[in-house]
Amino acid sequence: MVFEQELDLLIRSNYPIIYIPTPEEERAEQLIARVAEKGSPSRRLHTWDYISGFEDGAGRINPLQAIDEIIKFQSDLPAVFVMRDFHRFLEDVQVSRKIRNLSRHLQNTRKTMIILAPTLSIPADLAEDITVLDLVPPTPDEIDAELDAVLENVPVQLSPGSREALVKACQGLTMNRIRLGLARAIALYARLDERAIPLMLAEKKQQIRRTEVLEFWPVTETVDDIGGLDILKMWLNQRSAAFTTEAREYGLPHPKGVLLVGIQGTGKSLSAKAIASLWQLPLLRLDIGRLMGGLVGQSEAKTREMIHIAEAMAPCVLFVDELDKGFAGLGSGFVGDSGTTARVLGTILTWMEEKTSAVFIAATANAVETLPPEVLRKGRFDEIFFIDLPSERERREIFEVHLSKVRENRLREFDLGELAFQSEGFNGAEIEQAIVDAMHTAFDERREFQTEDILIAMSQIVPLSKTSQERIRNLQEWAASGRCRPASTDAAQAGLMGQLFGNAGLPS
Repeated sequence: MVFEQELDLLIRSNYPIIYIPTPEEERAEQLIARVAEKGSPSRRLHTWDYISGFEDGAGRINPLQAIDEIIKFQSDLPAVFVMRDFHRFLEDVQVSRKIRNLSRHLQNTRKTMIILAPTLSIPADLAEDITVLDLVPPTPDEIDAELDAVLENVPVQLSPGSREALVKACQGLTMNRIRLGLARAIALYARLDERAIPLMLAEKKQQIRRTEVLEFWPVTETVDDIGGLDILKMWLNQRSAAFTTEAREYGLPHPKGVLLVGIQGTGKSLSAKAIASLWQLPLLRLDIGRLMGGLVGQSEAKTREMIHIAEAMAPCVLFVDELDKGFAGLGSGFVGDSGTTARVLGTILTWMEEKTSAVFIAATANAVETLPPEVLRKGRFDEIFFIDLPSERERREIFEVHLSKVRENRLREFDLGELAFQSEGFNGAEIEQAIVDAMHTAFDERREFQTEDILIAMSQIVPLSKTSQERIRNLQEWAASGRCRPASTDAAQAGLMGQLFGNAGLPS
């Protein structure tokens, strides 16, 4: 394991004080004990906490005395001292000075002090004396080993595919949470089967809920809820197995992400959320506004926390809605917040380009022209798709999708061809609203709604294609210039016609 190797190297290199921020105290102590035992030479392990002190009670309720005990311990005997929750005392002026003295003392001995704490909190004056070592969540191999231990004692009905999906569902959780989740599944169903997968995802939801920067969204939308967009659907289907072990063995890298740009109400957010359903991955939502803190450095810290959580939850889909609202205007040298927004954007863009974790970013944007050029640069996203106003064929599919949800048994009674023809210029959201308005009218008259009710409702709606005609036209021309890929065959054909006839083929 990388953590054990790095810890052993730090200890052998005489790093005096190591800080391990992790909520997994028990797992961390097990790994530290393994490193101490297998080290060359092996090292004696001593553990201290505020209530009990060391094994003999020394240093109980006295952090200063605890440091004295480390200093007094024989310098020629290799030893590791694990200090639980010692971060709470580092702000104390006496403890801080004694820690700095201890750091110089330990460099000439074979002793190492390790601070175990659930959070990272190091005063600036101790930054040079303390080395931080992160303990990542359990790896797939560790989770697999834990499953083997569980499976020895309970009935199992897991196919190889289901077992791999269960391991993925456990990734990002602490080992304690994994054990509790598996125990809950066994208690509920008297065996371990694929029903444990949603239970582990529920554990992830609880973990995300305790943070402030991300939301865990239930996956309710599917690609069947999307009308049209056949090119986008095909692209997503081709990558549906891209996060499997088989894909890694084939040599495929993890997909990075997709940016969906286009007109409001055309299904960008719906498509982004449906990706998680299609790929059977947890869906996390990032609100860029939540990253912006009021204190100096708080926004950058929240950004790093967001990245850490997302990578811990991998494989997952990270949904970033309306990216343009969060970073609009930065390309024009915006410095209204002393550069905080620019630094946050820079951190996110660097991570997007360099990340190797299985975090797929599904982002949407309406006013793509306001985004800084570096966001659209190759390497940030695998693909940028433009979602245009739906064609007549796509509008028919959209009507079919929405009517099937509310009147599946009466679908044949509606004239889908007429509805699609009469709804030119409508986006998906406006089509859905027309159906809802028609239902209200019919319900008020205590009867079933008909095609005519929907046509009347549409006649009373002024679509966005008319109220924002110039902006939509500019966006269509931007997409037709070849800066992105059309999400549907009809849009691709319209774009080709526009190039041949001066954009005459573009919808107006």
